[in-house]
Amino acid sequence: MKRTLILMMVSLMLLACGEKSNAVTVKEQSGQVRDFVEVLYFHGKQRCVTCRSIEQNTKELLEAKFTQQMKAGKVVYRVIDISKKENAQIAEKYEVTWSSLFLVQHKNGKEKAENLTEFAFGHSRTQPEAFKKGLAEKINQALK
Repeated sequence: MKRTLILMMVSLMLLACGEKSNAVTVKEQSGQVRDFVEVLYFHGKQRCVTCRSIEQNTKELLEAKFTQQMKAGKVVYRVIDISKKENAQIAEKYEVTWSSLFLVQHKNGKEKAENLTEFAFGHSRTQPEAFKKGLAEKINQALK
């Protein structure tokens, strides 16, 4: 009985969270929808060498190739520690339970997320230039 109640409460909380946070990030204060791309790097408290390389290589790429777009708000980079309570909602939204890299395109008020975690883990530490090139291509495609 207790287990059923807990399961029901968790289900209700997940349903209640829904997509509400989307509206806040996509709309500017003027109420107009703006288009932009988010690069989201999720991590926990403990991080391996590859996890750290994903964060570092992503940061290096964005600073080298997307400085103007970041200043203009067209590209947003967020590093999110999923072990912190305040980040639980966004971790749930993207179903993240460990280190992950997502590219989220916000266009015409709609959101399209692409999970790049497998690509990142396969290339970041051992082939950093291939990682940066591939991520840059994905960002450029999302900016169109």
